[in-house]
Amino acid sequence: MESAVQSVTRSLPAPHQRHAAADGLLRHGEDEPKWLVRAAKPVHYEVRMVDNLLDPSRYDLARAGTTERTDNRRFIVLDARLEPLYGAPLRTYLEAHQLHPHLCVLPVEEGSKTMDSVSHVVQELDRFGIARRHDPIIAIGGGVLLDIVGFAASLYRRSTPYVRIPTTLIGLVDAGVGVKTGVNFGSHKNRLGTYFAPALALLDKTFLATLDERHVRNGLAEILKIALIKDVRLFELLETHGTDLVESRMQSQPAEGDAGQEVLERAIHGMLEELQPNLWESDLQRLVDYGHTFSPTIEMQALPDLLHGEAVNIDMALTSVIARRRGLLTSEEQQRIGRVMRQLQLPQYHPVCDVESLAAALEDTIRHRDGLQHLPLPTGIGTACFVNDVTVSEISQAVAVLAAGGLDAE
Repeated sequence: MESAVQSVTRSLPAPHQRHAAADGLLRHGEDEPKWLVRAAKPVHYEVRMVDNLLDPSRYDLARAGTTERTDNRRFIVLDARLEPLYGAPLRTYLEAHQLHPHLCVLPVEEGSKTMDSVSHVVQELDRFGIARRHDPIIAIGGGVLLDIVGFAASLYRRSTPYVRIPTTLIGLVDAGVGVKTGVNFGSHKNRLGTYFAPALALLDKTFLATLDERHVRNGLAEILKIALIKDVRLFELLETHGTDLVESRMQSQPAEGDAGQEVLERAIHGMLEELQPNLWESDLQRLVDYGHTFSPTIEMQALPDLLHGEAVNIDMALTSVIARRRGLLTSEEQQRIGRVMRQLQLPQYHPVCDVESLAAALEDTIRHRDGLQHLPLPTGIGTACFVNDVTVSEISQAVAVLAAGGLDAE
């Protein structure tokens, strides 16, 4: 870590001044004492795609997050839904590598994404007696679990390294690869959170083989987001192979060639390409906020009816109509987007989408984005722009289109 401290104090005796200058500290002036502290901490973490992570012949998991002082203990938080599917293979793997785990099986869903779940993880960390810098926290599960564990790790002793292993498609392309953590508070999604990079993210698409179709579609909504704002080739892959990708759970199939792998790689690369130069969101114009203007309110109001990606898709449908009516999308492009959404069986409308609620959602987003909408709109397929002047009238017109049948029905 590099740091610099500048000090402004009352005049000091000459010897003291010379000593301070030798230390690189500037001390001068007749004012009240002042110090300006500057520090920079480099952030680097690896996102690694692997297959068959629980194969005992692989060392990725065994070595994940370790240092030269790490012993054979591991603190692992496992999504409770995965215990029947992967609990036994995980224990076999750990035994094969002579690792001694403390397994915290955590029941998670959007409704339990709260400080209570964070507190539970912290209590288990205390029971385990984790070494702050050398015993890795390993999180294995969907995006909700990754957010909870990441938040707990960022708080525990003011930061404890952790490893993300997403097991859902939305985790592989979104929640598992960035640096944001968070939990819901009241009726607000992710109102409490931190920026805290994992030491490592291990992405294993073979976990998707046991995912139900709805959760595959849920993740494809976030992939569609990347396609619409920056990657026309990714959109064409979804357009051509979307149904097969759902049925195959993104596993390689001879009929698809490498479509599933290419979709994953393009989505992950596109996401990281946007995140890397703006990890702490100092620039609030973020392309990856596409689909996330109205969706936080839609998702929380519709619980438990909608998954995260489904709410994002409704948001993208709304903003696609707004873009088309502004002349940013052609009618043909709007219909292509609608057909892909329908092919992926992603919702374009939900009864909670009344104009008053969506207008309130936009106001909340404006507060979140420091007083401006910074609302991304597609300009054709694969590019986007930002606007700050979306009106309630435009929202009302878009809702009417979606309620009447959707993008490809207008």
